[in-house]
Parts: sequence; structure tokens; C-alpha cells
Amino acid sequence: MSGRRDEDADTTVLRIRRIGNSVGLILPKELLARLKLKVGDKLHAVEQPHRGLKLSPYDDKHARALEAARKLIREYQDSLKTLAK
Repeated sequence: MSGRRDEDADTTVLRIRRIGNSVGLILPKELLARLKLKVGDKLHAVEQPHRGLKLSPYDDKHARALEAARKLIREYQDSLKTLAK
């Protein structure tokens, strides 16, 4: 069993498994269907406080906007620090 649905909450329990020389998660097809994901799709992983992880479908447009924002923050970090005071 690669995933178990917790009926009391909207969660699925996954197990980390060895896949060749790597490790990974097997996503049950029911979860893939609910999230409208298919083999080959990319996911964006964001670490959350207290050892959490948020996975969401990768969006190229969002990723480009985020990189532009990071570049701007790096370029104007001194000004932003001054404004934050």
C-alpha cells in the first residue's frame, strides 16, 4: 500500500520508499486524480514551519515571477531594510 486515506481529515499518509539508488514517494492514483496531476507533471515544494512541506503543481509563470522578485530583493536589499525600519 503506497498511500492511506485518513477519513477524519483531508490527508493522505505516504511512505518514503527506496526507488533504485534514490528514495521517493509513491502517490496513489486517487490522489493524482483529485489533484489533477499526471505522470511527468512537476511539483513545487515549499518547506513549512515545524517540519512541514507544501506541495503544489509547478507553474512556470509563477516560478518566473518569483525569481524576478528574488532578484529585485537582492538588488535593493539595503533600500528595503531602510524602508522596513
